[in-house]
Amino acid sequence: METSVRVVVANRPRLLHELVLSTLSGQEGISVVGETENEQDVPSLVAATKPDFLLIALNEPQRRPALCDVLLREFPALRIIAVAPNKNLGILYWASFDIHSRTMEASEEALLEAMRERAVPAKGGVS
Repeated sequence: METSVRVVVANRPRLLHELVLSTLSGQEGISVVGETENEQDVPSLVAATKPDFLLIALNEPQRRPALCDVLLREFPALRIIAVAPNKNLGILYWASFDIHSRTMEASEEALLEAMRERAVPAKGGVS
């Protein structure tokens, strides 16, 4: 069974919306699992459909849309493609995290100290 890339298409302009849908329709391995023109519906649509990608219009290419931050915090596996058709520009957004470490003594005292400072950023760590 072939794995399909699940896509939600959202936002205006309508021309971009229709262009994306016509481009994706009939593409093997890609399924449009949801559509909306209303940005307020995007989070619930993403939650309901669990897409791999969200395609949105990018109104201000110099700024990351606030919707990206909201969605990527809640759905870190989501990839967001924002397209600014008037600028011939597309931007791919995704979430990642860093793993940090630092050496510590293998003692009860060091263990308790590490747990107590959890809320305080570690100094001099290795990323």
